[in-house]
Amino acid sequence: MRSKRLLLVAICLAVALLLLYFVHVHHRDDAASETPAAPPAVSVATAQTGFIANQLTVAGVFQPFQEIDVHAKVSGYIRHIYVDIGDRVHQGQTLAVLEVPELQAEVAGAQAGVTQTQQNILRLQNEVAREQAGYAAVHANYVRLKQASDQQPGLVAAQELDDALAKDRSAASQVDAAKSAVAAAQGQLGVSRAENLRVSSIEQYATITAPYNGVITMRYADTGALIPAGTAEGLNQAVVRLAQSDVLRLRMPVPERDVPLVHIGSVVTVHVQATGQQFPSTVVRFTRDVSNSTRTMMTEVDVNNPDLMLTPGMYADVTFNLEQKDNALIVPASAIIQGDQPSVMLVDGNDTVQKRPIVLGISGANSQEIASGLQAGDRVIIGGLSALQPGQKITPQAARNNLANYQKEAQKGGQ
Repeated sequence: MRSKRLLLVAICLAVALLLLYFVHVHHRDDAASETPAAPPAVSVATAQTGFIANQLTVAGVFQPFQEIDVHAKVSGYIRHIYVDIGDRVHQGQTLAVLEVPELQAEVAGAQAGVTQTQQNILRLQNEVAREQAGYAAVHANYVRLKQASDQQPGLVAAQELDDALAKDRSAASQVDAAKSAVAAAQGQLGVSRAENLRVSSIEQYATITAPYNGVITMRYADTGALIPAGTAEGLNQAVVRLAQSDVLRLRMPVPERDVPLVHIGSVVTVHVQATGQQFPSTVVRFTRDVSNSTRTMMTEVDVNNPDLMLTPGMYADVTFNLEQKDNALIVPASAIIQGDQPSVMLVDGNDTVQKRPIVLGISGANSQEIASGLQAGDRVIIGGLSALQPGQKITPQAARNNLANYQKEAQKGGQ
């Protein structure tokens, strides 16, 4: 009985302790519910003026400014080849020399033809002089007979006078014929000289030279190889490939929607990942034609490469400033509430939320221009906008990271 009595007392004490605990917790919760909740902390950024640009970044590929396969104008065997891949050459430098024996014979024949024609002209000129001397004697005899017949009619027979006149005219005709032969020979001399010049010019093609400064990117033949003439139908073996690489073309596709914003002289920033180089440049040409398959327009930027640090085939990221403004009112892009009427959440001087409609301007990567609706110095809320209501009290906190990001973007775009 005594043990039952002790057990009953212990149970009563435990129940009393539990009642005291619950009363204490309930009192503490009531006290906590009576304490007002602190305003939520939100991130804010200040609207400020600065540079903003609507940027487009596309991948481009470096290509040689010019690149050709160098062919021989005449067919022949390579006697010497002086270059190999990777060699830098200058305009007019000899790349290879061909052996063309039959061409040398043609040159000798053409020169002999010129000499022969010159000698023939000299012979015909002597013939003219001989004919002119004969004509002078015949003509003088005719003149004497004619004067004697005129002074004393009947002294000279008419037949003799007629024969003298015929000989005079025949001698004059022979002089004219000799002069014509000289003129024909002189014309033949012009033909012979033209043929000699043609063959000599072809002989010069046996020496293959560089048409411009560049780099040998491929060598197709070695010493002793037979190279067909570049004009031969169906044969197109070249000697070397030459690329002008001291100036490179950087080609990139511009999407159709951005084509109207690209112009000659548009400023771009080129970043070459392979070398780490970054430099400004300008658009120098574009095709003015949008591809039906890709809906892009090919655009080119010329890049000086005197030290050949950049190599054709390398990729580069090209950033266009399609639209830009220096003194634009900008805020972080995350502060914009999109909709039929764009708006932002403002924080007034009493740390109260206000909703303000705005008009947007240029859109940057991390920032947005406000054309109207805000003023410099206004504080806008970024992030968690759906959980806030106009008139709500908040605790503003400067969003340093986000603000630094769009300020950095503005500084980068203005360089």
